[in-house]
Amino acid sequence: MSQAPHEHRLRQRILARLTLWRLACVLGVISGWEVWVRFETFSFGSIRIDGMTYEHDLVIDRGEIRKRKKRASKQYRDAYGHTPLSAKEDIPWRCRRLVVGTGAEGRLPVMDEVRNEAQLRKVELLSLPTKDAIAILNGVAKDTNAILHVTC
Repeated sequence: MSQAPHEHRLRQRILARLTLWRLACVLGVISGWEVWVRFETFSFGSIRIDGMTYEHDLVIDRGEIRKRKKRASKQYRDAYGHTPLSAKEDIPWRCRRLVVGTGAEGRLPVMDEVRNEAQLRKVELLSLPTKDAIAILNGVAKDTNAILHVTC
């Protein structure tokens, strides 16, 4: 059974738009507009974003949400009393502003090497308790990435 030519063209256009939309969501951009993530709730140990609850630290890179992989920073844990954010982690530097949520009580240490790297890259680095970081991200988040600590 074959389709009429106009039905085939319509189907191709719909599939092309759907594919572009899926790709755009991964990249964090839809037709030149940034995709804003919607922060719903935050409490010690969990954060809810766009209907999904996360119980681990997060990295938000151009609209894409992923788990923070802190293994590279664990070697500094004894010196800081907590696993700090170090420049050895996969930090989402492709932005103008990087917001680091330091936890419910603001206890996540941010190493000086991260601050220095931000200066070198001309990225504004904001380090503040996660609740306050979310308030900033819910405000103007254009060209802004984030690392969010969800516990202490």
